[in-house]
Amino acid sequence: MSEHSNKFRENIKEYSVSELAYSLKQTVEDMYGHVRVRGELGRVTIAKSGHCYLDIKDNKSVINSILWKGTMNDLTVKLEEGMAVICEGKLSTYPGRSNYQLIISSIQLAGEGALLALLEKRKKMFSDEGVFDSSKKIKLPYMPKSIGVITSPTGAVIQDILHRISERFPVNVILWPVLVQGDKAAKQISDAIMGFNSGLEIPRPDLLIVARGGGSIEDLWCFNEEIVVRSASLSKIPIISAVGHETDWTLMDYVADYRSPTPTGAGEKAVPVLVDLKNNISELESRLFRSLSRNIKEKKIALASSKLPRIDSILAHPQQSFDLILAKMVKPKVIFEPFIQKFSLISSKIPNIETLIDRQLSDLINLSLRLNEQPIKRNISVQEERVTLIFGRITNAIINKITNVSQKLSSDSQLLDAYSYQRVLDRGYVIVDDGNGNIIRTKSQIEPNSEIVMSFSDGKINAIISDRKEKIKKLITKKRTHNSEQTDLF
Repeated sequence: MSEHSNKFRENIKEYSVSELAYSLKQTVEDMYGHVRVRGELGRVTIAKSGHCYLDIKDNKSVINSILWKGTMNDLTVKLEEGMAVICEGKLSTYPGRSNYQLIISSIQLAGEGALLALLEKRKKMFSDEGVFDSSKKIKLPYMPKSIGVITSPTGAVIQDILHRISERFPVNVILWPVLVQGDKAAKQISDAIMGFNSGLEIPRPDLLIVARGGGSIEDLWCFNEEIVVRSASLSKIPIISAVGHETDWTLMDYVADYRSPTPTGAGEKAVPVLVDLKNNISELESRLFRSLSRNIKEKKIALASSKLPRIDSILAHPQQSFDLILAKMVKPKVIFEPFIQKFSLISSKIPNIETLIDRQLSDLINLSLRLNEQPIKRNISVQEERVTLIFGRITNAIINKITNVSQKLSSDSQLLDAYSYQRVLDRGYVIVDDGNGNIIRTKSQIEPNSEIVMSFSDGKINAIISDRKEKIKKLITKKRTHNSEQTDLF
């Protein structure tokens, strides 16, 4: 090695490893303090600290990149592998590993085409999972009692919905205020859907409306986030999606149970028209009244034209059974004779009241003659009062007994008389027997030319049953003989 070369090496500054590493860091940051890089996201990792580590790549190279936690909170879209993005930031190095990395200060999707591509990718994923299947759609209630609205509390959207509902069919509306744009909007919308379904914080409504006004695809992107779609698919409450204008489609429109082109249209779909309901009820009421009136009129005509049985034919069988019962009843004397005998026997055992009194007085006189002492006389007086009291009680008991028995006898006699067959005869009925006391109940029991006895209310008569057909035959034969004789005379 030459002397010149040795002197040159002696003049080169000597660095420590750290000095060189930090020197490179400073040089890179000074030269690339602000760069704009277009590429495709590779690996995306979010650490527990909240920082995001990702790769930006193209078909040849890869740059390690980092998003600090503060920058992550400002993102409007969720970063996913494969997204085409444009990143702004500064290039730096990591001395601990001799790596360089891009510290990103802002990131956005690389144009509307990239968002549409990502939208199609997510749409296909959810479609393959069956999240959008029509079989999972819940039928909207025809007349909800309360409606939950998930939207921004400011702006025209909530006012349009409230105005339309109050104009058509006023019901209770519960607003859950959320952001409808930005990186925090998707989480708030998802929490609102799950909160309404839980029914813990507020009463559970019958219907949900998720709404937002129009905007660009970036503005509406929170309604395409997976967390929102998953929450909507798990909702047990039917959802109306009213996001953007008629031409704006988001994944919320596919997963919802009904898609409305505008927020105003959502209010119209949510409730019926009260005036129309009243008119329909009035029309149904009129139709029901006309139908009932026509039915009653037809029943009256059918009843008038029907051949109802006569009252006599209806009562014939019960009347006949009543007559048979009366015919079998015994006379009053037979009914009450045992009772009268028993009453006579009881009466015969009751001693004569006068005899009883005379006997008691005789006993008292005998006692008074035999006893002259004053205490005994007082005792006799007491006994006389007692006998008088007993006599009064016996007399009242006998009188009451006789009165009760007489009343019972009179009542039974009247009841028997009311059921007596004689009363039936007084009303025009007749009892027919064969003369031997056997009641004739049917026509088949009577032989032609037989004798019968007919009992009326005022007496009995005997009769003979004649065969009318035989009489008619004899009259016809007699008439023919008479006509034949007249013919012979001519």
